[in-house]
Amino acid sequence: MSKSNFTRRGLLKTGAATGAGLALPTYLSAAAHEGYLNAPTGSTVTLGFNVPQSGPYADEGADELRAYELAVEHLNGGGDGGMLNTFSSKALQGNGILGKKVEYVTGDTQTKSDAARASAKSMIEKDGAIMITGGSSSGVAVAVQALCQEAGIIFMAGLTHSNDTTGKDRKANGFRHFFNSYMSGAALAPVLASNYGTDRKAYHLTADYNWGYTTEEAVRASTEAMGWETVAAVKTPLTQTDFSAYITPVLQSDADVLVLNHYGGNMVNSLTNAVQFGLREKMVNGKQFEIVVPLYSRLMAKGAGENVKGIFGSTNWHWSLQDEGSQAFVKSFGTKYGFPPSQAAHTCYVQALLYADAVERAGSFAPCAVAEALEGFEFDGMGNGPTLYRAEDHQCFKDVLVVKGKENPTSEFDLLEIVEVTPVDQVMYAPDHPQMGGAEASLGTCNNGA
Repeated sequence: MSKSNFTRRGLLKTGAATGAGLALPTYLSAAAHEGYLNAPTGSTVTLGFNVPQSGPYADEGADELRAYELAVEHLNGGGDGGMLNTFSSKALQGNGILGKKVEYVTGDTQTKSDAARASAKSMIEKDGAIMITGGSSSGVAVAVQALCQEAGIIFMAGLTHSNDTTGKDRKANGFRHFFNSYMSGAALAPVLASNYGTDRKAYHLTADYNWGYTTEEAVRASTEAMGWETVAAVKTPLTQTDFSAYITPVLQSDADVLVLNHYGGNMVNSLTNAVQFGLREKMVNGKQFEIVVPLYSRLMAKGAGENVKGIFGSTNWHWSLQDEGSQAFVKSFGTKYGFPPSQAAHTCYVQALLYADAVERAGSFAPCAVAEALEGFEFDGMGNGPTLYRAEDHQCFKDVLVVKGKENPTSEFDLLEIVEVTPVDQVMYAPDHPQMGGAEASLGTCNNGA
């Protein structure tokens, strides 16, 4: 989408008019550069990478950490530069951030909110991290984002898909590049209607935390609007590994679609159990039984193997995209690690670069200066086409991919095929949308942590 289109929608944050013209952005004000937490004083700057190195989302966490390490390499002038070469902003020069060499510390979220907050707190207080980034669980992301808001540190969310992150729990110090549950529902519904019809009965199995809740809500709203009926919705523990007891009631219902609001290892296990129970061969209501996975990843597809064939879902990015930015990233990542990156790796790499770029454009590491540089920022060349960081909720808006499991994969990585690139217009919503917390949702005030 062009800048004029973004601006015409009123999505860009504009300066307030004064008698002397437009007000100066915060990052041009000296006050925004003073008195902030963990201001780097030497020749280096420390970033904190907080990812699940254990727990059900550990595969995503490992790939996130690979991406962060690659981003640091590129920011410091190593490797082939990756997306620094394709990024529409040319502020980054491969000489660190504001001339300071980038260093980093890591933490293990364990896919637990308390553990994630503890590791983020340690990186801020003991290691002097100027920014925290990471995720793979929206429960973790919301918890760490709140901590960073309290501390006065910028939080660049990694993989977090719940509406809440930039919805009811949005924070002035937090930013999300990844898409969300609402966008998945809006992108998937037309494809599901086209392939499965509008007269369907859906049974939802939903991970029992905020991501599961908002994904179920979004998919239910979009599918019910096109005529589907929701016959049941059952919550499952995040720690569950055997879903057999949850599949049996599906067989006993009159549902003809199972929606798995599960991610990572949970989805691999629940889909495997569903296939073992014969759901994919079952005929119900005169229709072939179908399974839908709202949020997909290559890592999940690899874990589930043959079971993903023909199953629809949505994804934020995929390594097979042919745009210049995606190809540059896949080449860099593949050269370093020997296999293509996941969507988790992509969003984390991009977030690291977007933070560094905002610091360069702001001329300061001060959180409120960085936030002002990110708000309303439009960019391209990062693998998702033209993208807007909306000022009102700090959510990125861009095209969304609908994918399905490939019937005849050519390699262990070639498991998903893109069936639809849903234009950003179709997944756009108002900042006060009911699924995002309504009119009560507010970013609050930026905190410099002075």
